[in-house]
Amino acid sequence: MDSDLLPLSRPGVDRDAHRRNHPDLIEELRASSSTRVVHVSDGRVAADQATTSGADQPRLRWHDPVPADALWIYLGRDEDADYLAAITSEQATTGLARGMDDPQGAVTSAELRMLTLRDIGWMLSGAEAGLAATALALANWHATHGFCPRCGAATDVVESGWVRRCPDDGSQHFPRTDPAVIMAITDPEDRLLLGHAAHWPEGQFSVPAGFVEPGESLESAVRREVLEETAVRVHEVTYAASQPWPFPASLMLGFRGRTDDREATPDGVEVTAARFVTREQIAEEWRTGQTRLPRPTSIACSLIEEWYGQPLPR
Repeated sequence: MDSDLLPLSRPGVDRDAHRRNHPDLIEELRASSSTRVVHVSDGRVAADQATTSGADQPRLRWHDPVPADALWIYLGRDEDADYLAAITSEQATTGLARGMDDPQGAVTSAELRMLTLRDIGWMLSGAEAGLAATALALANWHATHGFCPRCGAATDVVESGWVRRCPDDGSQHFPRTDPAVIMAITDPEDRLLLGHAAHWPEGQFSVPAGFVEPGESLESAVRREVLEETAVRVHEVTYAASQPWPFPASLMLGFRGRTDDREATPDGVEVTAARFVTREQIAEEWRTGQTRLPRPTSIACSLIEEWYGQPLPR
């Protein structure tokens, strides 16, 4: 599996990090008519519905009106433009239609919407998906890190939105990323392990996943999470690919794993159902609507498709 082909990992714009410390960069780019702005509000991005070859495909809306009190962040540049993120609150976008967080990735017909990246990431270009993922990750970080963890003082936004600095003790604080493992586990019959999380809609299944704990290797995290959630013992673990997942701040590290076990037992707390499935089972259950699988933006979908041998129906 190639990380560069995953929906949110595809090559994007030049992040142009050395330019972030230019003191007037944001003001200069805001004044330029050629600057493109990714508008983010409450975990969603402003997007248009563009019709291409008879199908509606979402595209980021570059020049959406943005309130004056937005938080501005420099995202980078390419040969066409410079890019900023404008982060606002829900109150600033109440006049826009709101996209529904459909688990199957459906996008409805409003011309202008605030849409979730989960729904549309796989349909955007690599550059647009990367810009939206970066903007959302930074928006989530700023929303929860407004105060210095050392002294509690309100921090200032510097380095074009990439650093928060404490005015009292001078400490600098940087965006965080939480590593999480996600894994396609197969048994001796090459059946795939799927689980249903307690908070998911009925019929929703995916491969196991979980956060890496302090002092733990990635491989150990794979084995521990699968054992804790499904009582399945994993031996062989190999790396597959990675993808950012800014909901709110994860880096999903994909793995393949093998087990000698043939039965799974859910823990009953985080996971309420767990089982090994064949390709024929999953195809029939998907066709009849009995089972719903992850939306195409997620690396979970890519791991399942790699095992399945072909793309899942969209």
